[in-house]
Amino acid sequence: MSDNIFIIFNEVYKILFLLIPVLVSVAMIVWLDRRVWAFVQKRRGPNVVGPFGLLQSLADALKYMFKEIIIPATANKVIFILAPIVTMTLALIAWAVIPFNNYFVLADINAGILYLFAISSLGVYGIIMGGWASNSKYPFLGAIRSAAQMVSYEVSIGVIIINVLLCVGSLNLGDIVLAQEKIWFVVPLFPMFVIFFISSLAETNRPPFDLPEAEAELVAGYQTEYSGMMYAMFWLGEYANILLMCAMGSILFLGGWLSPIDIFPFNLVPGPLWMIIKILLLFLLFSLVKAIVPRYRYDQLMRLGWKIFLPLSLIWVILTSSFLFYFDLLPVK
Repeated sequence: MSDNIFIIFNEVYKILFLLIPVLVSVAMIVWLDRRVWAFVQKRRGPNVVGPFGLLQSLADALKYMFKEIIIPATANKVIFILAPIVTMTLALIAWAVIPFNNYFVLADINAGILYLFAISSLGVYGIIMGGWASNSKYPFLGAIRSAAQMVSYEVSIGVIIINVLLCVGSLNLGDIVLAQEKIWFVVPLFPMFVIFFISSLAETNRPPFDLPEAEAELVAGYQTEYSGMMYAMFWLGEYANILLMCAMGSILFLGGWLSPIDIFPFNLVPGPLWMIIKILLLFLLFSLVKAIVPRYRYDQLMRLGWKIFLPLSLIWVILTSSFLFYFDLLPVK
């Protein structure tokens, strides 16, 4: 009995050890996001609440906590409440398989990449539930547009991942990282890295693809009827997904926790720190895109995904498999 209690306590400890840093990181990258936009646009950004404005995210969290939660009278109340919970939960449980080192991972499963792809695909349900349960035209149209956008770019992301799997021969995320000890996949698969990054912007509804939030510039798409902490849960789920896509990009193309150069002093930096640095660098690109690139029209967004990215990804799969087969480089497991 005591052994079972110890095992349960150990598992809860590991889960909290993962989730608490993720939630704190989400709060801090919101601050970083605002500072990057301010730098590009020659503004100061958050600089009042705390040193350098570092406590601005905490102030925002307190504001959301004390705001009234209003549920529309005609809404489907059960689904309306479940929608932000589903969105945030799915965004957090995906981190269970993200490895920060050989031993620093909550669940080192063999089909880790399939788990990630499945969880990210389920994320659309929270958005659809929120838009439909609101029983209002703006949220419903925003949810439909967001769902179509996410599904469209998940297809190209899935094909891009096939290129990486062909080079590795394993679905385990740790194996994908270790396969890049000689050369990071961003070098031979650079076009796929670029398409993956752009598709990640669309997958997470980030500018220039934040069309669900730009219905009339005065509403927030599927979030229109939400307020207080329920709105904040959508917001937290969105930023957790952004960090997750940055982590996936780091693992698939940038060598995960591996050092870029195996010489002093780079080889003294611990693996988890390299992983965090790469995630932050990719997030910096996310922020710069929002500050620099103008918004796409919806027809341009869908054409880019279906008529450009998907054919290019499929062609690259053929080229990658042909190259590996011709030079007898296919991994044997």
